[in-house]
Formats: sequence, C-alpha cells, structure tokens
Amino acid sequence: MTNHPSSYDAFPVPEDPSLHGGASAPPPGPPPRPKRRRRVIRAIVITLVVALVATGGYVAYNYQRFIGGVSHVDAIADNTGDDFDGVDQNILLVGDDHRPDGATQADLDKLGTEADGGGTNTDSMMVLHIPADGSTASLISFPRDSWVDIPGHGKNKLNAAFTLGGGNDDPEGGARLLISVIQDMTGLRIDHYVRVSLLGFYNIAEALGPIDVCLNNAVNDPYSTVNLPAGVSTLNAQQALAFVRQRHGLPNGDLDRQVRQQYFLSVEARKILSAGTLLNPFKLGNVLDAVSGAIETDPGLNFIDLATQLRGLNADNINSATIPIRGTPTITVNGSPLSIVEVDTDAMPDFINSVLGIPSAYESAVEAAPGDVTVTVLNGGAANGAAGAATASLVSYGFVGGTPGSASSRVETTIQYPAGQEAAAKAVAPYLPGAAVVEAPDVTGVTVVLGSDGQAPAPLPTAAPVAPAPVAPVPEGTTYAAGACIN
Repeated sequence: MTNHPSSYDAFPVPEDPSLHGGASAPPPGPPPRPKRRRRVIRAIVITLVVALVATGGYVAYNYQRFIGGVSHVDAIADNTGDDFDGVDQNILLVGDDHRPDGATQADLDKLGTEADGGGTNTDSMMVLHIPADGSTASLISFPRDSWVDIPGHGKNKLNAAFTLGGGNDDPEGGARLLISVIQDMTGLRIDHYVRVSLLGFYNIAEALGPIDVCLNNAVNDPYSTVNLPAGVSTLNAQQALAFVRQRHGLPNGDLDRQVRQQYFLSVEARKILSAGTLLNPFKLGNVLDAVSGAIETDPGLNFIDLATQLRGLNADNINSATIPIRGTPTITVNGSPLSIVEVDTDAMPDFINSVLGIPSAYESAVEAAPGDVTVTVLNGGAANGAAGAATASLVSYGFVGGTPGSASSRVETTIQYPAGQEAAAKAVAPYLPGAAVVEAPDVTGVTVVLGSDGQAPAPLPTAAPVAPAPVAPVPEGTTYAAGACIN
C-alpha cells in the first residue's frame, strides 16, 4: 500500500455526539431529536439488482424501461463494457445521503431529512465479487471509519475519499478516488461502480412491501428512530431504513450495523426471488422502476450480461464478510480524540484469497507436532494476565511457550506466522478455533495476539488429556438462512 504524507485538513467532522467504536448510549435526559442529516446505509439495495436481473421475470420485463431510469457516471477509466466474458467481476457499491435531483418536500419528509443536499461521505461501501461461473457471490463490507491512505490527502477515514475527490460537484472524480483507495487496500480490480441515494433505498423498500426481520434483543435507539422488540418484527419502508441505519446501542457499534446490512440484503433478495414478487407483474414492475430510478452506474455495466453470468445465483449463496480489522482505537487528530477502525493489512491478502477461492500455503500445509512449535502470546485486548494464562494452557498441550507480552489493541484474536511456518501455525489453530490465522512479515515465529473477543485456549483437562479435534476451516463468509436472528 502506498504511503502518503499525513494531512487532516479535509477530515470530516463527526455528526454523532459520541465517538464510534462500540455501543454508545444517548445523553442523559429526554431522548434527543433524531439527527436531520444521518449517515445511512443504502448501498445494500444495489445487490438486489443482481437478484432481479438473474431472474426470468426481469428479461420478460421491458428492458428499455428499466435502463431508462438509470443514471451514469464515468467512474471506471478503462471500462469498455465488454468484460462480462466468463471472468471474475468486482462491483463497488456505495451509498450516501445525497438528495437526488427533483426530490420533493414530501420525499424528504419520508426520510426525516431537510432539503440541504445531504452528505456526500460514502458511509456504505461494499464490493460485490462475482466469480466467473456466477454460481455464488461474495459481499465484502468496508467499515466507513477505516483509517486509510487516500492518494493526495494523506491519512483519513475511508468514507471521506468520495468527498475529497470532488463529491457531488465532481462525482466522477469522487468515484475514481474512492475506487483507487479500495483497489490499493485489497488488490482487487474494480470493474463496475454503483451508487444509490437515501431516497432510493426508501423507494425500493416501499416497492417491495413489508419485510420480516428477527432480533436477538429489543432495541430502542432515538438516533436512528428504530424501536423493535426481540424476536420477529414486520417492517415498513421507514422502519427498514431505521433498522439498517442503527449503530448506537449495538454491542459492536458500526461493525454490527454492517451485519444488519448484510442480513437485510439476504432477506430482501429472498423476497425478490419469491413467487409473490416474480409472479406479480404489477409488484415486479414497481420494484424494477424503484431500482432503476435509485441507482447511478458506470456506462459499461450491462445488466443483461450480468444476468447471464449470474443465472445460477440464489438468495442462499450470497456470502457476506467484512475486511479484517485490528480494532477500533481512539487516536488524536489535531488535538482531538477520534475513534477509527484499524485495518489489518497483514491479514488482507489471505482474506482476499479466501474470497477469490485461491488456496494458500497454509491450507496445504501438514500440521506440525506441538513439541516442534514455539508460541508467543501477546495481549491485545483481553483481561489482564490473559497472555500468561494462554501461554500456560498451550504449554500444557505440549507447545513450547515464548515470553508473554502486550500488543496494540484489537478486537479479533489472531494467530500470526512468518512465511514458511504454515505447518506450525496450523498446529496452534485447533486450540483457538475462533481466531483468524494470517501470515505476518513482522513476526519471527508463531504469535497469538489475543483480542477483546474472548478467544483463548482452554486449560488442559485434569481427567483424560485429549487434544481438541481439528476444526473445519473458517468459511469465506456468512450466509443468513431464512429465520436467522441477529443483534
């Protein structure tokens, strides 16, 4: 990744009264009035286009009527529109608070917003990866607060890239700068670009009609206006908008909001592919009109070609994943505290390879014997003394223990290893089945960094000492089955 001089001149001012980085409660006293300019997730509706165009109902519909409502922006410099030829595709999906031209006061009233133009920070960013055979798809989420290098602007939050590139004044420049940052982060080539507005999300949700979601716990958040009980709730369009926007009061803040986005997408895709939508010409027409009027794409995105490649896709083989992160530390910028998401650049290559289905040296390695492996445990967010306790547990299973220590704060427990020690890392992995395993150039041996997720090797049982059975590899992403519940 290219390094650039640090610059904070264009840093966006946070809108919410609390810093991102976990659950946050409203201030004492009466509930505050809902924010008028909210950072809302809309990009998830773009993937619904994939579900729509992958069905016979779409082809039967008037194609010209659909594409006539789609706006275009020249976001992809070298795209000819002829690249759906049996190769992998990566489509960048973004959403922001901009108000489409022609939005009426009645439209704005639906959203609880003002005619102020809205925000142009792209707070919803996902890459839809479609393999060449189109049999599955992967939806990769990018936390809006990811602290990244933005060419020409130094370090900044990822959601500022579009604005720094020109925003609504120069949507082409904004899109191209954001694409450049995403490509530098992941190594993926972005083939197409889709942007959707706040109003666009609402119109699509309204066209689809009421939708059921299931929550593990009741929520009541005055910032997003969502107020739902635990269990299954049936949402209208306004409630759906609030549901995917909530981050206050969730255990992992904005990271849980991304789970909401992925979950909601799966539920909506399943509804689109149901007979109640596909076999109802009036409803299908309304949904298609809402989708086409909501999106802005690069001119090279050909929906017929996309549909052909995705003919085998269904609502249950869309995998969801979030880029690897180290944690949500608070840093100081211009003398003020700022909560960010620290991207785990070491883990990124293996993560992307897993999405692409590329076998790694780790996957093909033969597990080493514990007695041949030295493990150093560092505490990056667990309770005091956790590194020493974990070291003792691993030693009890036959590993050679290194000196316990501390590491920078992170959420996810990680097993790191240098190139060439894949077999040693693979020996440790069964004892920490929830940990990520990544190649890291800055370690000299297998290193376990404990995060705040509570992962730790269990002590050796006092009765019959038996090593834990090997576990299956962690899947590339998560699919949300019908009836699943989330935070």
